[in-house]
Amino acid sequence: MDIFHYNLLVKGKVQGVWFRKYAKDQAINLGIKGYVENDETGNVYVEAEGTTEAITAFIESLKAGSPLSNVSEVLYDIDSSKGYKDFEIRR
Repeated sequence: MDIFHYNLLVKGKVQGVWFRKYAKDQAINLGIKGYVENDETGNVYVEAEGTTEAITAFIESLKAGSPLSNVSEVLYDIDSSKGYKDFEIRR
């Protein structure tokens, strides 16, 4: 089973709306490892590692967003795996 690493930037109304908690819950449910954090521009940055199927489902859940969020765009690129052991919320 191949594990892929994605760097994701979630844009829109995603800070102050429980988006990081939502992303963590989705990641745990899908077996995704990595982290989520607010960035200084008002967006949310995510590093996620998992199978193609899990990552695809995770990206779709990020596009849907938490109930109070309004996601306008999810950008991503693929990178080398970093071997995360769990999923955490950072700053």
